[in-house]
Order: sequence, then structure tokens, then C-alpha cells
Amino acid sequence: MENEKVKYLISMINNMDIKDKLRLAICMSQSKWSGLIYNTKENYEKFADMLKSIDEEYRTTLINFAKYKLVMFAMAKLMEMETTSQNKVALYLFNNLKI
Repeated sequence: MENEKVKYLISMINNMDIKDKLRLAICMSQSKWSGLIYNTKENYEKFADMLKSIDEEYRTTLINFAKYKLVMFAMAKLMEMETTSQNKVALYLFNNLKI
């Protein structure tokens, strides 16, 4: 069952555009609720810089993540997962963003 959740979330990530992938990575790397081993300040800064370079809204304002329903849905699904599964998804996403 848990593997199905991971596959589902990875499939969702694959269908996101680069901006939403970066928004999700920023949410994940700054979240305190999870047991992610990848939620480091360096990741947050790297993903924020990458998003600022391509997203005018992020460059000029603090992003209101609540208006990005897909990102919030992915975060909600991630919160339902076990820590090891959360880390698999984070590793997949973060590796996917090393452009």
C-alpha cells in the first residue's frame, strides 16, 4: 500500500511543470512536520533561487502557496505517508530538480 502511495506521488510530480516542482520542493524543504532528512537550509535556498529565476511572482512577492492547489494536494498526500516513503519522494523530486 505504501509503495502505491509513493508511485502515485511520483507520477503526480512527473506531471507537474517545473515551477510547481520547485514550489513543492520549497514546501517540503521548509516543512517542520515531517521526518525528511533532506529538508536542509541549503536545499531551500537553492530551490528558491531556481524558482526566482523563472517565476516573476516569486521574484517580487512572498508566494501564497495556498493558491497552488496541486502543490498543496501533494503536500497533504505526503503528510499521510511514513517517514521512509516521504524521504523516497523527496529524494526523487530533489534529484529531478538538479538541472
